[in-house]
Amino acid sequence: MERTMSEAPNSPKKATDCSIAEDNKKALRFIEEVTTNVDEVQKRVLAEILSRNANVEYLQRHNLNGHTDRETFKKVIPVITYEDIQQDINRIANGDKSPIFSSQPISEFLTSSGTSGGERKLMPTIQEELGRRLQLHGLMMSVISQFVPDLEKGKGMYFLSIKSEAKTPGGLPARPVLTSIYKSPYFSNRRLSPYANYTSPAETILCPDTYQSMYSQMLCGLCQNKEVLRLGSYFASGFIRAIRFLEKHWSLLCNDIRMGTINTQITDLSVREAVMKILKPDPELADFIEAECSKESWKGITTRLWPNTKYVDVIVTGSMSQYIPTLDYYSNGLPPVSTMYASSECPFGINLNPFCKPSEVSYTLIPTMGYFEFSPIHRSNEVPNSISMSESPNEKEQQQLVDLVDVKIGQEYELVVTTYSGLYRYRVGDVLRVAGYKNNTPQFTFVCRENVILSIDSDKTDEVDLQNAVENAVCNLMPFDAHVTEYTSYADTATIPGHYVLFWELSMNVPTPIPPSVFEDCCLTIEESLDSVYRQGRASDKSIGPLEIRIVEIGTFNKLMDYCVSLGASIDQYKTPRCVKFAPLVELLNSRVVSSHFSQTCPNWVPGHRQWNNMN
Repeated sequence: MERTMSEAPNSPKKATDCSIAEDNKKALRFIEEVTTNVDEVQKRVLAEILSRNANVEYLQRHNLNGHTDRETFKKVIPVITYEDIQQDINRIANGDKSPIFSSQPISEFLTSSGTSGGERKLMPTIQEELGRRLQLHGLMMSVISQFVPDLEKGKGMYFLSIKSEAKTPGGLPARPVLTSIYKSPYFSNRRLSPYANYTSPAETILCPDTYQSMYSQMLCGLCQNKEVLRLGSYFASGFIRAIRFLEKHWSLLCNDIRMGTINTQITDLSVREAVMKILKPDPELADFIEAECSKESWKGITTRLWPNTKYVDVIVTGSMSQYIPTLDYYSNGLPPVSTMYASSECPFGINLNPFCKPSEVSYTLIPTMGYFEFSPIHRSNEVPNSISMSESPNEKEQQQLVDLVDVKIGQEYELVVTTYSGLYRYRVGDVLRVAGYKNNTPQFTFVCRENVILSIDSDKTDEVDLQNAVENAVCNLMPFDAHVTEYTSYADTATIPGHYVLFWELSMNVPTPIPPSVFEDCCLTIEESLDSVYRQGRASDKSIGPLEIRIVEIGTFNKLMDYCVSLGASIDQYKTPRCVKFAPLVELLNSRVVSSHFSQTCPNWVPGHRQWNNMN
């Protein structure tokens, strides 16, 4: 099949210096072409999606009648959220194989980190979508090769892991997008790609046991420390967890390297066999690692142990920006690089200036990945650095969403996407700000997830969910004739893993002291009330620490209001922020804490959706 302008170059089959250089040039030329002719490409992408799916039930339901032009599409197809199509998605999950969204078979569901009704959203996808995601990765590596030559001559030490997955009642896999990629044939054959040579054998990444996976990946990375040219994990939080893991287990790892054996706690036979192909007795390396890890300060530990590393490949935008100071401490200023912008719904774009400051990261949407529209966001900020609620577009505004070429510098928008997999004018929920241009294509900074107030890892808790959880928890206080008069929260990343902190001010009608165990029950009740992504992070992935409630002195929230008013907030319109990020506000609250309580057990969580589990 002849390659059109909108098709990215394929990944190379076998790398040679000459072929790598040529593929990189092709990729960079492709980026130039599609970002220059962006509106032409977007029109063609939309027409292609609508043409191939002309007979699907969803488009027929809305009377598109085979039209492929942008004007008719915008007139008859509504802007939607997940809840609008959840009934159709449930049909597919339960085994309906008719072409509801896509003319091509739905191959699996990608589980979104956003939730609906407390459960992960299920994003239908088709087999070819994996190719677009890999194309985006190939484009990104060609961009980085301009800044760091000869990357293909070394290895990447990436801490990657699979998450629990489930099967829908109809038999389709339901799993996170990264788990889908790691379990794909591409990943097992990744050494054919010059930039996918990792220190971790596939068996260590695919190991479902969190401890064994992390231990074996760290062991392999240390054994090959001189070959490592880049470090990374998907999120900054994951990379920092890996370094804290090393801080806790370095003496066991050193012993394995010194003796050429694997710790008996690693019981997975496939993992042991894969690691033994790499591990050899190396007393000199063990002594070096021991000497570095024994030092009082761990500042710059990553550059000390992996001296040839050029950058840290982690997402540090959005909620991950809270980890930048810790990342800088461990890496001694090694550049953190946020490479790509993608979601379960669709791959979106890449960072064309990967070595910019984290605060300046912007993503160029690649117009071949899907059809993009933008809904203007109107926000108000009364409290410094608190999360404000964005307004949803009304019906008139929905029909007047702007196209990729029509966004304005400095304006914030919610991203709306139409995908090859069969999502049509779907609200992604990401708030983006236009930062600049690459040729005729806008570049966006990621501002936040709409309405999300708390996030540690892949969890996203909004104000409504938090309010409901607190209301459930305060029932534990009723026997003591006490209630919560005011509360706020923040994501504490000083601990690894990070954890949610709630500040509670109480009103007590009787002087009877409340036992600490009651507040611990409150902590667990809140956790049990939060969505499945949070509960998985706590119970299975261990990427989120136990929730904490800090009881503050009476009058604390009046002082919080006084402080906010002194900074310019209107006293008439002031309402307590349900999340605080501004450091002086957190300090004020912490200065008035009288007691602190943690959840003592993990909340309940099992893979899959509740209704599926109830069927078993």
